[in-house]
Amino acid sequence: MTNKFRMKIGKWLVLCCMALVPFLGNAQEAAEQKEINQLDAQVDSLSQKVEWLDKTVKALNKIKITGYIQAQYQYGQQDASLKVGDKNENMDTGFNRIGIRRGRLKVAYDDGIGTGAIQLEANDKGVSFRDLYIGVKDPWNKRCQLLVGVFNRPFGHEIGYSTSTLESPERAMIIQYFFPDERDVGAMVSLRTKASSPLSFLRLDAGLFAGNSINRETDNYKDFIGHLSAKKDIGNWAKWGLGVSYYRGGVYNPTNTWYQLEGKTYVGVSSAEAGSFMKREYFGLNGEFSFKNGWGRTTLRAEWLMGTQPGTATSSRSPNSGNRPEDLPANSLFKRPFMGYFGYLVQDIGTTPFSAVFKFDVYDPNTKLKGNQIGVDGTLTSATDIKMSTIGIGGLYHFNKHIRLQVYYEKNFNETSRFVTGYEKDRKDDVLTVRLQYKF
Repeated sequence: MTNKFRMKIGKWLVLCCMALVPFLGNAQEAAEQKEINQLDAQVDSLSQKVEWLDKTVKALNKIKITGYIQAQYQYGQQDASLKVGDKNENMDTGFNRIGIRRGRLKVAYDDGIGTGAIQLEANDKGVSFRDLYIGVKDPWNKRCQLLVGVFNRPFGHEIGYSTSTLESPERAMIIQYFFPDERDVGAMVSLRTKASSPLSFLRLDAGLFAGNSINRETDNYKDFIGHLSAKKDIGNWAKWGLGVSYYRGGVYNPTNTWYQLEGKTYVGVSSAEAGSFMKREYFGLNGEFSFKNGWGRTTLRAEWLMGTQPGTATSSRSPNSGNRPEDLPANSLFKRPFMGYFGYLVQDIGTTPFSAVFKFDVYDPNTKLKGNQIGVDGTLTSATDIKMSTIGIGGLYHFNKHIRLQVYYEKNFNETSRFVTGYEKDRKDDVLTVRLQYKF
């Protein structure tokens, strides 16, 4: 093959390659475009997944699940009443019980304006509910709210103070007697000014309630409860709070007779027919102050209540039943002027996980009767009119933010009367509580 022929063949090959270049370029561009389209589809798919995850996370952030479990051991003297287990099987000696005092689970959904919440309780007595309410906030400052359902009654400080943070095993006697379960069925408004206002430390809670605790309503009567409170920080070392409360309601009397004191004797008052309401009226003051010092943080807290409490001959407790009482003499109401007060001193021990607790607690169900004036024949007075007091001393140990150990001893005292069986002298009813709590 001559060189001239080879050169011609080379020229033809070059011309053919040049002719194929556009087709090869188009094929490459098509492959690249396909790869780009696949990447775009993957990015779009990933973007959709991220958007879905973002919406899911935002929705889950609106749900709050909290709860706590309290397991405890209690020892009581022979006349004591314990909060777990059955009553004393041998009234001649002390006794002990172990059990679950409270197991709470609360689920709340908050979308910024509306709130829905339900709280369940399980213990050695069974399962029940505690909170079940709907809340609607104002859309501007979100500091005012309407609450409807079953929730804490707006009276004083201790009712709304969670038992998971309470420094004593139980609430004060007068709270247990007058506000069973702490909650009631009703509707309440909470009013506060905007955060930038000089009055932003004030809060007014007021509402109408069935007056029958968490049980169903049994009459047309509604109770009013109002609480005006103030809370403010003093720098970063102290804070204070004050409040005034008022309760005005009624208790249904199923009989046509009720009793009031004249001198030192209960006298029956008759009406034409059964089914009247006796006035139930409470006044309350509460205050708290806490500050940092060389010993750690010191907290002082106290409440005082007085007023009129209708009860039966055998109990000064507030109504706590889903059924109306029957027209029986034992259900006739007794009008009693009462007074109660209690206070706490809580001292954190430096930066350690220990805290020391001191508490005093006084409940006088009838301020017009004292000592041997109670139980005299013909006066209809009884152990229900006996004054009771408690001094509590205890300690707390926080293993971490979830686990707390509580040891607490209650020295209980009662007014004595030689005319009331079982109360001729101070009853033996002291109680020791050891509680382990897990909170989440």
